[in-house]
Amino acid sequence: MADALILGRRIRHYRRLKGMTLEDLGGLIGRPAPFLSLVENGRRRIRDADLEKVADALGVTTEDLLKEEAPDHRSWLEIEVERIQSHPWFEGSGLPRLRPSARIPDEALELIVGLFSHAAGSGQTPDGLGAEELRRAHGELTRTLQERDGYLAEVEKVATSVVRRADYPGTGPLTSRNLVEIADAFGYRIVPVADVPASVRSIVDHRNHRIYVAQRNELRTRQARKAVLQTIGAIALSHRPPRSVAELLTQRLETAYFAAAVLVPETPAVAFLEQARRARDLSVEDVKEQFYVSYEMAAQRLTNLLTWHFGVECHFLRSDEEGFVWKGYANDGFPLPDDGFGNPVGSRLCRFLGARTAYRSEDKFDIHYQFTDTPAGSFWCSTHLAADQSGHAFTFGVRFEDARVFRGRNTPRQLRSDCPDGACCGRPRDPDRWMGRVDVHSRVQQRLVTMLSPGLAPGASARRAGGVL
Repeated sequence: MADALILGRRIRHYRRLKGMTLEDLGGLIGRPAPFLSLVENGRRRIRDADLEKVADALGVTTEDLLKEEAPDHRSWLEIEVERIQSHPWFEGSGLPRLRPSARIPDEALELIVGLFSHAAGSGQTPDGLGAEELRRAHGELTRTLQERDGYLAEVEKVATSVVRRADYPGTGPLTSRNLVEIADAFGYRIVPVADVPASVRSIVDHRNHRIYVAQRNELRTRQARKAVLQTIGAIALSHRPPRSVAELLTQRLETAYFAAAVLVPETPAVAFLEQARRARDLSVEDVKEQFYVSYEMAAQRLTNLLTWHFGVECHFLRSDEEGFVWKGYANDGFPLPDDGFGNPVGSRLCRFLGARTAYRSEDKFDIHYQFTDTPAGSFWCSTHLAADQSGHAFTFGVRFEDARVFRGRNTPRQLRSDCPDGACCGRPRDPDRWMGRVDVHSRVQQRLVTMLSPGLAPGASARRAGGVL
C-alpha cells in the first residue's frame, strides 16, 4: 500500500513535468481540481481506477506513481515536514503549523527536519507509548476500507451462512431465540454472569464451549445482541490472539462488520434499500427501525451496501460535541480531517459541518439535515444525536447530486466550510490575544490508565479469564 503523502507528491511531480494544472489533469480524468489537490497533499486516498487514469494522462505507469520513495529531494523534505507536524510531540508543543510552500528554501526545510531528528534521537519526542504505531495502523486500515468501498466480501459470506444456519429470514429484528441458535450452531452456549469486568465485552471458554456475558437482563437489547455477535464473529472468522496493533484493529473491524451483517443481512437489506431508492425515500432511520439496530449501526450498514450494490458513494462520522472524530469513513471525496497517517480518529471537524451544527439546532434531537459546500465539493448529510450517556453525533452523508434519493433532501440548511485550508475555524482570529497568557489543564487520567495498561486489553486480566478474552 503506497504512502498517501508520497503518492500525492509523485503525482504532483509528474503533473508539473507535463506542464499541467490541477484543472487540466482533472478534465482528463473526470475529477474536480479540489479532489486532486487533496490527493496531492496526502489528505485523500485515490482509488485504483482513478490512479490508472492519472497515470495514462501523465504518460507514466501506475508503478511509477506507486514507488515508495519521494520523486526528488525537495518533495522528500516537504513530506518529512508534514509528518513532523503530525507527530504527537508537535501537536502538544503549541507551535504554529508551517505549510512548506515553494517560497520556503530547501535550507529552511532541511534545518527543521534536522532539528527534529536530533530531538528524537535525544528522547525529547516520545511516541506516546506506541501512539504513532497505532495511528499508522489505523490509517492503513481506513485506507483499505475506503478502497474496498466499505464492503468486506469475505465477512459478508460468513455472515450470510450464519444467518441461513439460524433460519433467520432477515425481514425483521433478530430475536433472542435466533441469537441462541446462532451460538448453538457453533457449539457454544450463552451464559450471563454477574462478575464480568466492565471493560470486557465477553469471555469465551473454549474448553466448555461457553460465552460469558454481563448479567444485566439485556439479551433482548440492541447492545447485547451486538456484543454476543461480535464474540461469535471472532469464532466464525477464526481469529487468533492478535500479535500486533494492526491485527487487533483489523479483527475489531471484522467482528463489528460481522455483527452488523447478521443483524442487517445483505439480501433482505438490499431489497429493502432498493424499494426505498425507487421511492426516493432512503433513510438511516428506516433501516434502524426495520432491523431494530442502533442509528450508528444502520448508518454504517448503508456505507457497507450502497456503493457496492447501487454505486452511491458516501461518508459516515461518529463525533462528540467538541467535534472530535471517534469513527470516520468516506469514499465520496468528503474532506475527512486526519492526523497525517490517513487516520481520522482524534481529528477535529469543522464547526460548520452538520455533525457539529446539529448540537446548535433548535430541534437537536430530531434528524438534522444539511447541505455543506466544501473545497472538495458539495455534500448532503443527516445527523442524529444520541440521547444516551455518550451524547455523540452520528452522521451519514453523500455528494450533492446523490442526495436526490434520500429523505431530507429538501432541507433549506446550507452552510460553507473552507477546512482544512484557509482560516475557516482551525485558526484563531486573534492569536496574539491569548498567546502566552492562558494555560489549559486537561483531564488525562483515563487516557494515562489506558496507555499504561499492559497488553492489548486495557483493564482486563487475561489470567483471570483463563487466558482468553
